[in-house]
Amino acid sequence: MLRLETWSHIPDAIRNHLIERMRDRNISLSDLNQLRIWMESSPNVPDGPGYKDFGSFKLCGKGRYPKTFLLPGQIASGERL
Repeated sequence: MLRLETWSHIPDAIRNHLIERMRDRNISLSDLNQLRIWMESSPNVPDGPGYKDFGSFKLCGKGRYPKTFLLPGQIASGERL
């Protein structure tokens, strides 16, 4: 298994996309704090698609990079973390 990449090491294009999705999905500051704490723990992630359900949103990614945010009702694919 891989480790999730830290925010500062995520490529600019992916980071900018994530920031746009945070705004589009109206993710709250307390939700982002949960995400920050989880990311700082350097969790293991699968080589392929995976997602983490935070309740009010889902973070989806592939390998060590997060790719997008989904709303609670949206269906994520890959391994649940």
